[in-house]
Amino acid sequence: MSIHIIYKIAAVGILISILTQVLKHSGRDEQAFLVSLAGLILVLLWIVPYIYELFQTVEQMFAL
Repeated sequence: MSIHIIYKIAAVGILISILTQVLKHSGRDEQAFLVSLAGLILVLLWIVPYIYELFQTVEQMFAL
């Protein structure tokens, strides 16, 4: 796992938090929720391959 994924997650987090605050202050709470949900799904899609790789490594270590 490289450091670039951490930078990407941090950038998405900052961007999503700014967009959410702007949308909340303009009275669009539903859109703010959808933006934060989309950011969460995006980050989870980036993380899933690393989690799968972790489980594969653990399985190989213990020969399950």
